Amino acid sequence: MANKDVFSQPQAATLTHDEAPSGLQGITDDRAFFGHPRGLATLFFMEMWERFSYYGIRPLLVLFMTAALMSGGLGLTRETASAITGIYAASVYLSSLPGGWIADRWLGLQRAIWYGGVFIALGHLSIALSAVLSSKMFFLGLILIIIGTGLLKPNISALVGDLYTDRGARRDAGFSIFYMGINLGAFIAPFFSGPLGERVGWHLGFGAAGLGMLIGLITFRIRAGTTLGPLGSAASGSASDQKRARTVALALGAVVAVVVLLGMLGVYTVNPVALATKVRDVILTAAVLYFIYLFLFAGLTTNEKKGMVVIVVLFVFSVIFWSAYEQAPTSLNLFARDFTDRHVMGHEVPTSMLQSVPPFFVIVFAPVFAAVWTVLGKRNANPSSPAKFTFGLAAAGVGFLLMVAAANHVIAGGTGARVAMWWLIGSYLLQVWGELALSPVGLSAMTTLAPRRIVGQMMGVWFTSISLGNLIAGLIGGNVDPEKLNEMPALFQRTAVSLFVAAAVLLVLLIPISRMMRKRAAES
Repeated sequence: MANKDVFSQPQAATLTHDEAPSGLQGITDDRAFFGHPRGLATLFFMEMWERFSYYGIRPLLVLFMTAALMSGGLGLTRETASAITGIYAASVYLSSLPGGWIADRWLGLQRAIWYGGVFIALGHLSIALSAVLSSKMFFLGLILIIIGTGLLKPNISALVGDLYTDRGARRDAGFSIFYMGINLGAFIAPFFSGPLGERVGWHLGFGAAGLGMLIGLITFRIRAGTTLGPLGSAASGSASDQKRARTVALALGAVVAVVVLLGMLGVYTVNPVALATKVRDVILTAAVLYFIYLFLFAGLTTNEKKGMVVIVVLFVFSVIFWSAYEQAPTSLNLFARDFTDRHVMGHEVPTSMLQSVPPFFVIVFAPVFAAVWTVLGKRNANPSSPAKFTFGLAAAGVGFLLMVAAANHVIAGGTGARVAMWWLIGSYLLQVWGELALSPVGLSAMTTLAPRRIVGQMMGVWFTSISLGNLIAGLIGGNVDPEKLNEMPALFQRTAVSLFVAAAVLLVLLIPISRMMRKRAAES
């Protein structure tokens, strides 16, 4: 959800650079935006509208793809639609790695953000036009959004970091404001795209989300020159680096274009479920081989290898967490549509609007969690990072236990039975509590345990764990089906058990991991 983007924002800067160039004192010392540079407002609104567009279409994807053709949908099976959603979300996170590299070596931050926004806007336009042209335009639109998000996401957060010449409290506060923009966009989007998509026309919902990206682009173009100036306008690579990066990026783009064109022409067909499974296996294999390389050939010291062992453990647990959390747009979204009584005061709440609940809880509880950790820290009682990680896994597990009970109520009620929205809302609340405890801890562990020379790569590892979680969630999500009522409790139960087992294992490893993190922090 939007919240994981939040905590990954400051560290995403490691994919590019986060030190302000010289001669920009007027930009970085500006305090016109609530004591912060006006450039923060520019980036705040650009990110808010980008997240508005992303979370505006995300809850509609499975609903649209599984809707009958006569209802304007694609008529796909639940398994296929959920797999496509998982592939889409996973690709968004993986694309941030080449996107950061391209900005660093070739485009610079500002141009990467601009072109990323353009690609995203074109993606939404393609999706909207698929209503009158071809359903293949829908999938082309998803690919364009993936490319654009890869260029925009890691680099806009890096540019926020560049607004500050120090790493003190003012910089942290700036990221907190930026974080609110992320969740504000995610919160308000379903209120617009949801009712339009579900009740008026699917493509109007998609179009409303795209309109948000267009507003963000216009705002960025108008304000960037005066509030950001030359900040982030130049790439950090040498002339030869830029030439090489341009060649690689254009060649990669050409390959993608050819593959997409051949697919649209029907030269080959894709089984999304099989593709998602293969991509999952490829990413897992690549991660295993990468860790083996680090242990055997990267010249790590004994202590660094011990730190890497902890990173591997947290990587596995992170995948488990996100494979549960990212069921929001798939299995939990389908549960909301088919098995949840969404009537409030005689009016039915659109299914997709329930996707606003998690970002709302993030906005409400993020300051609470921050205050709790601060108070406990002053009393020398702040839980260790692994302890918070354990809590996050366990809290999400309890959230899915609620869904087991809700599913059993549906079965007990027979055909057409529905349960109150509070089951789903309660599950989202517990998952968000888990996310608020786990996500920042994961980032902290990556930066604390990793050798200084590969911290950026470890951020890539963190993004990879989220990507894998999305893929697995997509493969799981299609199994919520009115035709398979008896399988539903077992589906949610397996998710809960995996979270509890991970929490129990981490609890056993709590002391050695905490000791290792303290030792690595002291060495840094």
